[in-house]
Amino acid sequence: MKKLTLIILVLCSACNLDEQDTLDPVFCTEELRAGLEISVKDATNIDAFLISGITVVVMDGTYTETLVNFTDTDTFVGAFERTGTYTLTIRGDGYETFTSTIPIIVDKDICHVITESREIILRPN
Repeated sequence: MKKLTLIILVLCSACNLDEQDTLDPVFCTEELRAGLEISVKDATNIDAFLISGITVVVMDGTYTETLVNFTDTDTFVGAFERTGTYTLTIRGDGYETFTSTIPIIVDKDICHVITESREIILRPN
């Protein structure tokens, strides 16, 4: 009988812990968030964003992804909901290739990745 009472107490306390956790629940959205957001500018005209002819590639170990630029935006985005330690390579016609020397670390919170934004300035050839 003592064992049964002990088991019931343990189960009840476990239920109470779960109830305490739901007193302040976290509601995550279902949206997809980019881990990386990269804008590219021209060194000779710092106000100009470069989009056309620009390729932004990120690598994390063996993982490689070419970031995308959505219409009417000035940024390249990718690594959707993917944490990692990324190196960045940017190429463009008429520009020197840029390769990051400091990795970009994308972390996450309880729901989504925390977007890391960078602005890269390319030098013309």
